[in-house]
Amino acid sequence: MVIGVVRTVILYLLIILGIRLMGKRQVGELEPSELVLDLIIADLAAVPMQDFGIPLLAGVLPILTLLCLTMILSVLTMRSVRFRAVLCGRPSVIVRDGKVDQREMRRNRFTVDELHEELRAQGITDLNTVKYAILETSGRVSVLPRAAEQPVTAGQMGLSPQEHGLPVVLINDGRLMERALKAQGLDQRWLEQRLTEHGVRSPSEVFLLSVDEAGNVCFVAREAV
Repeated sequence: MVIGVVRTVILYLLIILGIRLMGKRQVGELEPSELVLDLIIADLAAVPMQDFGIPLLAGVLPILTLLCLTMILSVLTMRSVRFRAVLCGRPSVIVRDGKVDQREMRRNRFTVDELHEELRAQGITDLNTVKYAILETSGRVSVLPRAAEQPVTAGQMGLSPQEHGLPVVLINDGRLMERALKAQGLDQRWLEQRLTEHGVRSPSEVFLLSVDEAGNVCFVAREAV
């Protein structure tokens, strides 16, 4: 039983390593080579987990080989545009100035229903309002609406809104993030003042407390369990 647990933990960690090598991307955003790698690694790891008669090394070695291979391919795709095009493909413009490129649609085996689904997901119902629709190598569609259909920005209106910056969490579910507090140049006295303003005494009574670069504080009290 102990051996089985150890084998499972080792193989599990190898799978996690393989996923980490793919970067912080969702399954739908993986390149074809990355998706194939994940499927093969999962299949190779499942067999030694279930059959204890198979040596652990027989499952580990292929996985390590595939991980080394993906690292080599990653370096090659970063250094060679041609190699990346062969391995991952190229983006395809399937809509240009509101007109569907049927040839590109057929070449990528992309249907009209799939196109409309992608447009609806981005809040677009009229194809004539689309300047470009690009089928990315991940299978997702990037839609660029015409200039007249894009929302007006504050800069175009001549406004200069204040930049709030990225909020940093100082208290997370009752736990004080001391490193984050120091990184923001704040001290315990500042924290105590903010807690007093909101009628609490300790961080354990706070579910969320964050502050952005402009000094704006977001406070959420912790509910009683």
